Amino acid sequence: MKPTALLIVTGAALASCNDSPEIHEKNASIEQVAEAAGKADAASGVVLRAGQWRLSGTVEEMSFPGMPASAQADVKRMMGEKNNFTTEYCLTPEEAKRPRGRFFGGRQSDNCRYESFDMEGGKIDAVMRCEGQPSGSMTMTISGTYAPDNYSTTAAMEVAGNGRSGMSMKMRSEAHRIGDCDKASGEKAS
Repeated sequence: MKPTALLIVTGAALASCNDSPEIHEKNASIEQVAEAAGKADAASGVVLRAGQWRLSGTVEEMSFPGMPASAQADVKRMMGEKNNFTTEYCLTPEEAKRPRGRFFGGRQSDNCRYESFDMEGGKIDAVMRCEGQPSGSMTMTISGTYAPDNYSTTAAMEVAGNGRSGMSMKMRSEAHRIGDCDKASGEKAS
């Protein structure tokens, strides 16, 4: 999974109101977490704040245990400025009221489940695990804070390769609602 996609995943999971109801899920699919969030928001009258959002992220650490130091240095050099990025996206009123599974996990995936997903009182803590062939398994831990018009997260990802060296990454992201969506707005990356 690319760093940009991971930060959108972690950020998207937080774009909710500070007065949001509690969500506590264990061993849940991405769709189950989205459904729980939709039900909780509908029951409380709290909806996501629709509009144009700007997400900025930084890959703070990246390591490849078992890979020679010179090869790790080459990978980090190739990443270069990709360690920092900014993306804008439009969250429509419909999406804000009824988030779909992709909002909480990037896309529906039968091989990914939340071991835990806890969201309440402006804070989130979650652990997602994905099993995949031939890439091995990935575990992502997410923590952060959120309010109606902004959020910030930290995420740590561990990838264990099937017979190959794995990878670990730590990322930080911040997002702010920057206004209403443009008519022709889609996702824009810079």
